[in-house]
Amino acid sequence: MGMFDIYILMFKLNASAYITKGQIYSKLTMKNVEKELILPTMEDVARHAKVSTATVSRCLNTPDQVIPKTRKRVFDAISQLGYAPNFGARALAAKQTNTIGAIIPTMENAVFARGIQAFQEELGRHGKTLLIASSAYQASLEDEQVRALVARGAEALLLIGYDRDQQLYEFLQRRSIPTVITWSFIEAHDWLAVGFDNHEAMEKLANLVIDYGHRALACISAPTATNDRARGRVEGIRSAMVAHGLDPNSLVLVERPYGIENGEDAFRHLIARSPNTTAVLCGNDVLALGALREAVRMGLDVPRDISITGFDDIEVAMLAEPALTTVHVPHREMGHCAARVLIQMLNKETTLQSVLLPTEIRLRQSLGKPLLCRN
Repeated sequence: MGMFDIYILMFKLNASAYITKGQIYSKLTMKNVEKELILPTMEDVARHAKVSTATVSRCLNTPDQVIPKTRKRVFDAISQLGYAPNFGARALAAKQTNTIGAIIPTMENAVFARGIQAFQEELGRHGKTLLIASSAYQASLEDEQVRALVARGAEALLLIGYDRDQQLYEFLQRRSIPTVITWSFIEAHDWLAVGFDNHEAMEKLANLVIDYGHRALACISAPTATNDRARGRVEGIRSAMVAHGLDPNSLVLVERPYGIENGEDAFRHLIARSPNTTAVLCGNDVLALGALREAVRMGLDVPRDISITGFDDIEVAMLAEPALTTVHVPHREMGHCAARVLIQMLNKETTLQSVLLPTEIRLRQSLGKPLLCRN
């Protein structure tokens, strides 16, 4: 069970109002107001639930340490009494807020939702609350959000990828804010990460595509200039091409923002530019689904006429027609692990290391051999 739901005590002023000569008068029954302003305390909750105040405190801060039967009795008492703890006062007294911040590039991508859900679940088991912001892939907005979260008491941060201004990293260092990088892993980087190697993951998929016999390759990618994840995936395709004796400069690259319609537009553009393309590797599943839909609209048979692959393995990838070959990313494992690493950092543990998570290729029906390689 995560952090308890916050119950808000609402009270009404017993008032009667009347209007005369354009003036408004109110009669307040102050006795009733004073009565309803007496808010329940933790001691009231403890008496009502027949437990100690220490048990109430544990239910609020570390609910996993309280047996379910007792925990339910305490939360029932909280609900019935309308108790709401003063977290602001508690934070001032303890000099901690138990709040963790996470900044993701977009709220629209199901990929981030799955990982952040797991991140929040793990934080809740440690009595932490999550605050989320979305940067819309804008570096300046992410900078503002980092500073705003820290100003509001965020004790630690989860960030997506490495690409950001060095001044922001320096700000976090000066403030001693524990920070973990996710959805990416670069071994030589200074900052602690829980993620996967985007370059290696896409290179493995590209190797498979080339082993199927494809030589005329194209890629639909998110913008790479300020996105190390997208850049690593494109570089992974080129590395595979080099390993197979292909010219990496022959890769047809079309960059588009995240979105199914953008994937459709990108596919039209690359087919017009390079009609002999036999395989399109997409930087994420959403762009791939757009490409797949446009291929069908154009009368192309996938994978007979052209193969299309994705990256991430979101749930709809297997529901596509044909089902999408893609790279499976362990989003939930990454979210849980990132939360545990931040908790360890907050606890001042000194033997922490970055965590590299494995990816897997999910081979489905959207990848096949090109016509020239069929028997």
